[in-house]
Amino acid sequence: MSFHLKTAATLAALAMTTTAVTAQDITMNVGFGAPEDSLYGRFGAIFEELAEEYTGGSVDVRLRCCNQIATEDEGFRAMQLGTVDGFFITANNVSPHWPLMDVTVLPYIFQNEAHLARVVDGEVGAFIQSQLLEDTGVHLLAFGPALYRDFYNSVRPVETMADMDGLRIRTPNNEVMLATFEAFGANPVPLAWSETPTALQTGTVDGGDNGTSFIRDMSFYEFMPNLVILEHFVSMAPLFASSPFMERLSDEQREQIMRAAADASAQFSEEVRTETEEIRTWLVEQGGMTRTDPERADFIAAAQTVQQSVAEERGQEFVDLVNMINAAAE
Repeated sequence: MSFHLKTAATLAALAMTTTAVTAQDITMNVGFGAPEDSLYGRFGAIFEELAEEYTGGSVDVRLRCCNQIATEDEGFRAMQLGTVDGFFITANNVSPHWPLMDVTVLPYIFQNEAHLARVVDGEVGAFIQSQLLEDTGVHLLAFGPALYRDFYNSVRPVETMADMDGLRIRTPNNEVMLATFEAFGANPVPLAWSETPTALQTGTVDGGDNGTSFIRDMSFYEFMPNLVILEHFVSMAPLFASSPFMERLSDEQREQIMRAAADASAQFSEEVRTETEEIRTWLVEQGGMTRTDPERADFIAAAQTVQQSVAEERGQEFVDLVNMINAAAE
């Protein structure tokens, strides 16, 4: 073989090797603040499996739990800066970066599971995804499973809204959630998620609310004896990705990652749909909590005043989105 032919063959082999390395060299670090076996971790594990299957292993998804790469409160900004590839962020913690997300946080905004599904899987969900990307440069890959937030406290059972009076309630630093607990008669205390377990355990606050599974995952039942079923907020676990990460993908890989996120969301949503009551039963029978199911009429009336005041304050774009959600209930 001549020198030129050898050189050409060598270069061709090198090019193929480089291509193969490049194809295998895309890593997606996905962060979340909760433990590995939490709701986020379980959703992430399904996404990891499907993403690597759909991309033929060309994208290596690595899950980073427990605030390893950022806290949940920092994660969105980190994706905007391109220092984080992906993150699971509770919807209410997106609102400081993109206020329109607060429409999904409004108390009692969703009438039932069917209404919620029509919103996130339909015109409203598509609008939120496209507008979020346009405004912030962050991709919302999937809304994830939706769970109602259950309330808990260490002071007393809550039978009526009057029993909320004066309770110091840990609340995410979200205006809608703060206003809601004020309307319920409590004293909301805004705290980052990373500070919450210690604040609850030390009595800095009297209680809080989370998706049902998080109360068990975080062992809050050990020092929060009162479980209150209000279903006042829907807690979603969206999966986000940064634009710099998505731009590193080929068109085919990008489609595969988005499909993996959507399929993982659908699969995990089906799994968790039947779990809520099972976990509530576990919290009572195994965790030792006392459960109450208050009459909700007063809570809903208070929530409606919050909906109205927030919509008026936020402007026409917010009002229009609320109207789209309400229309999806019909």
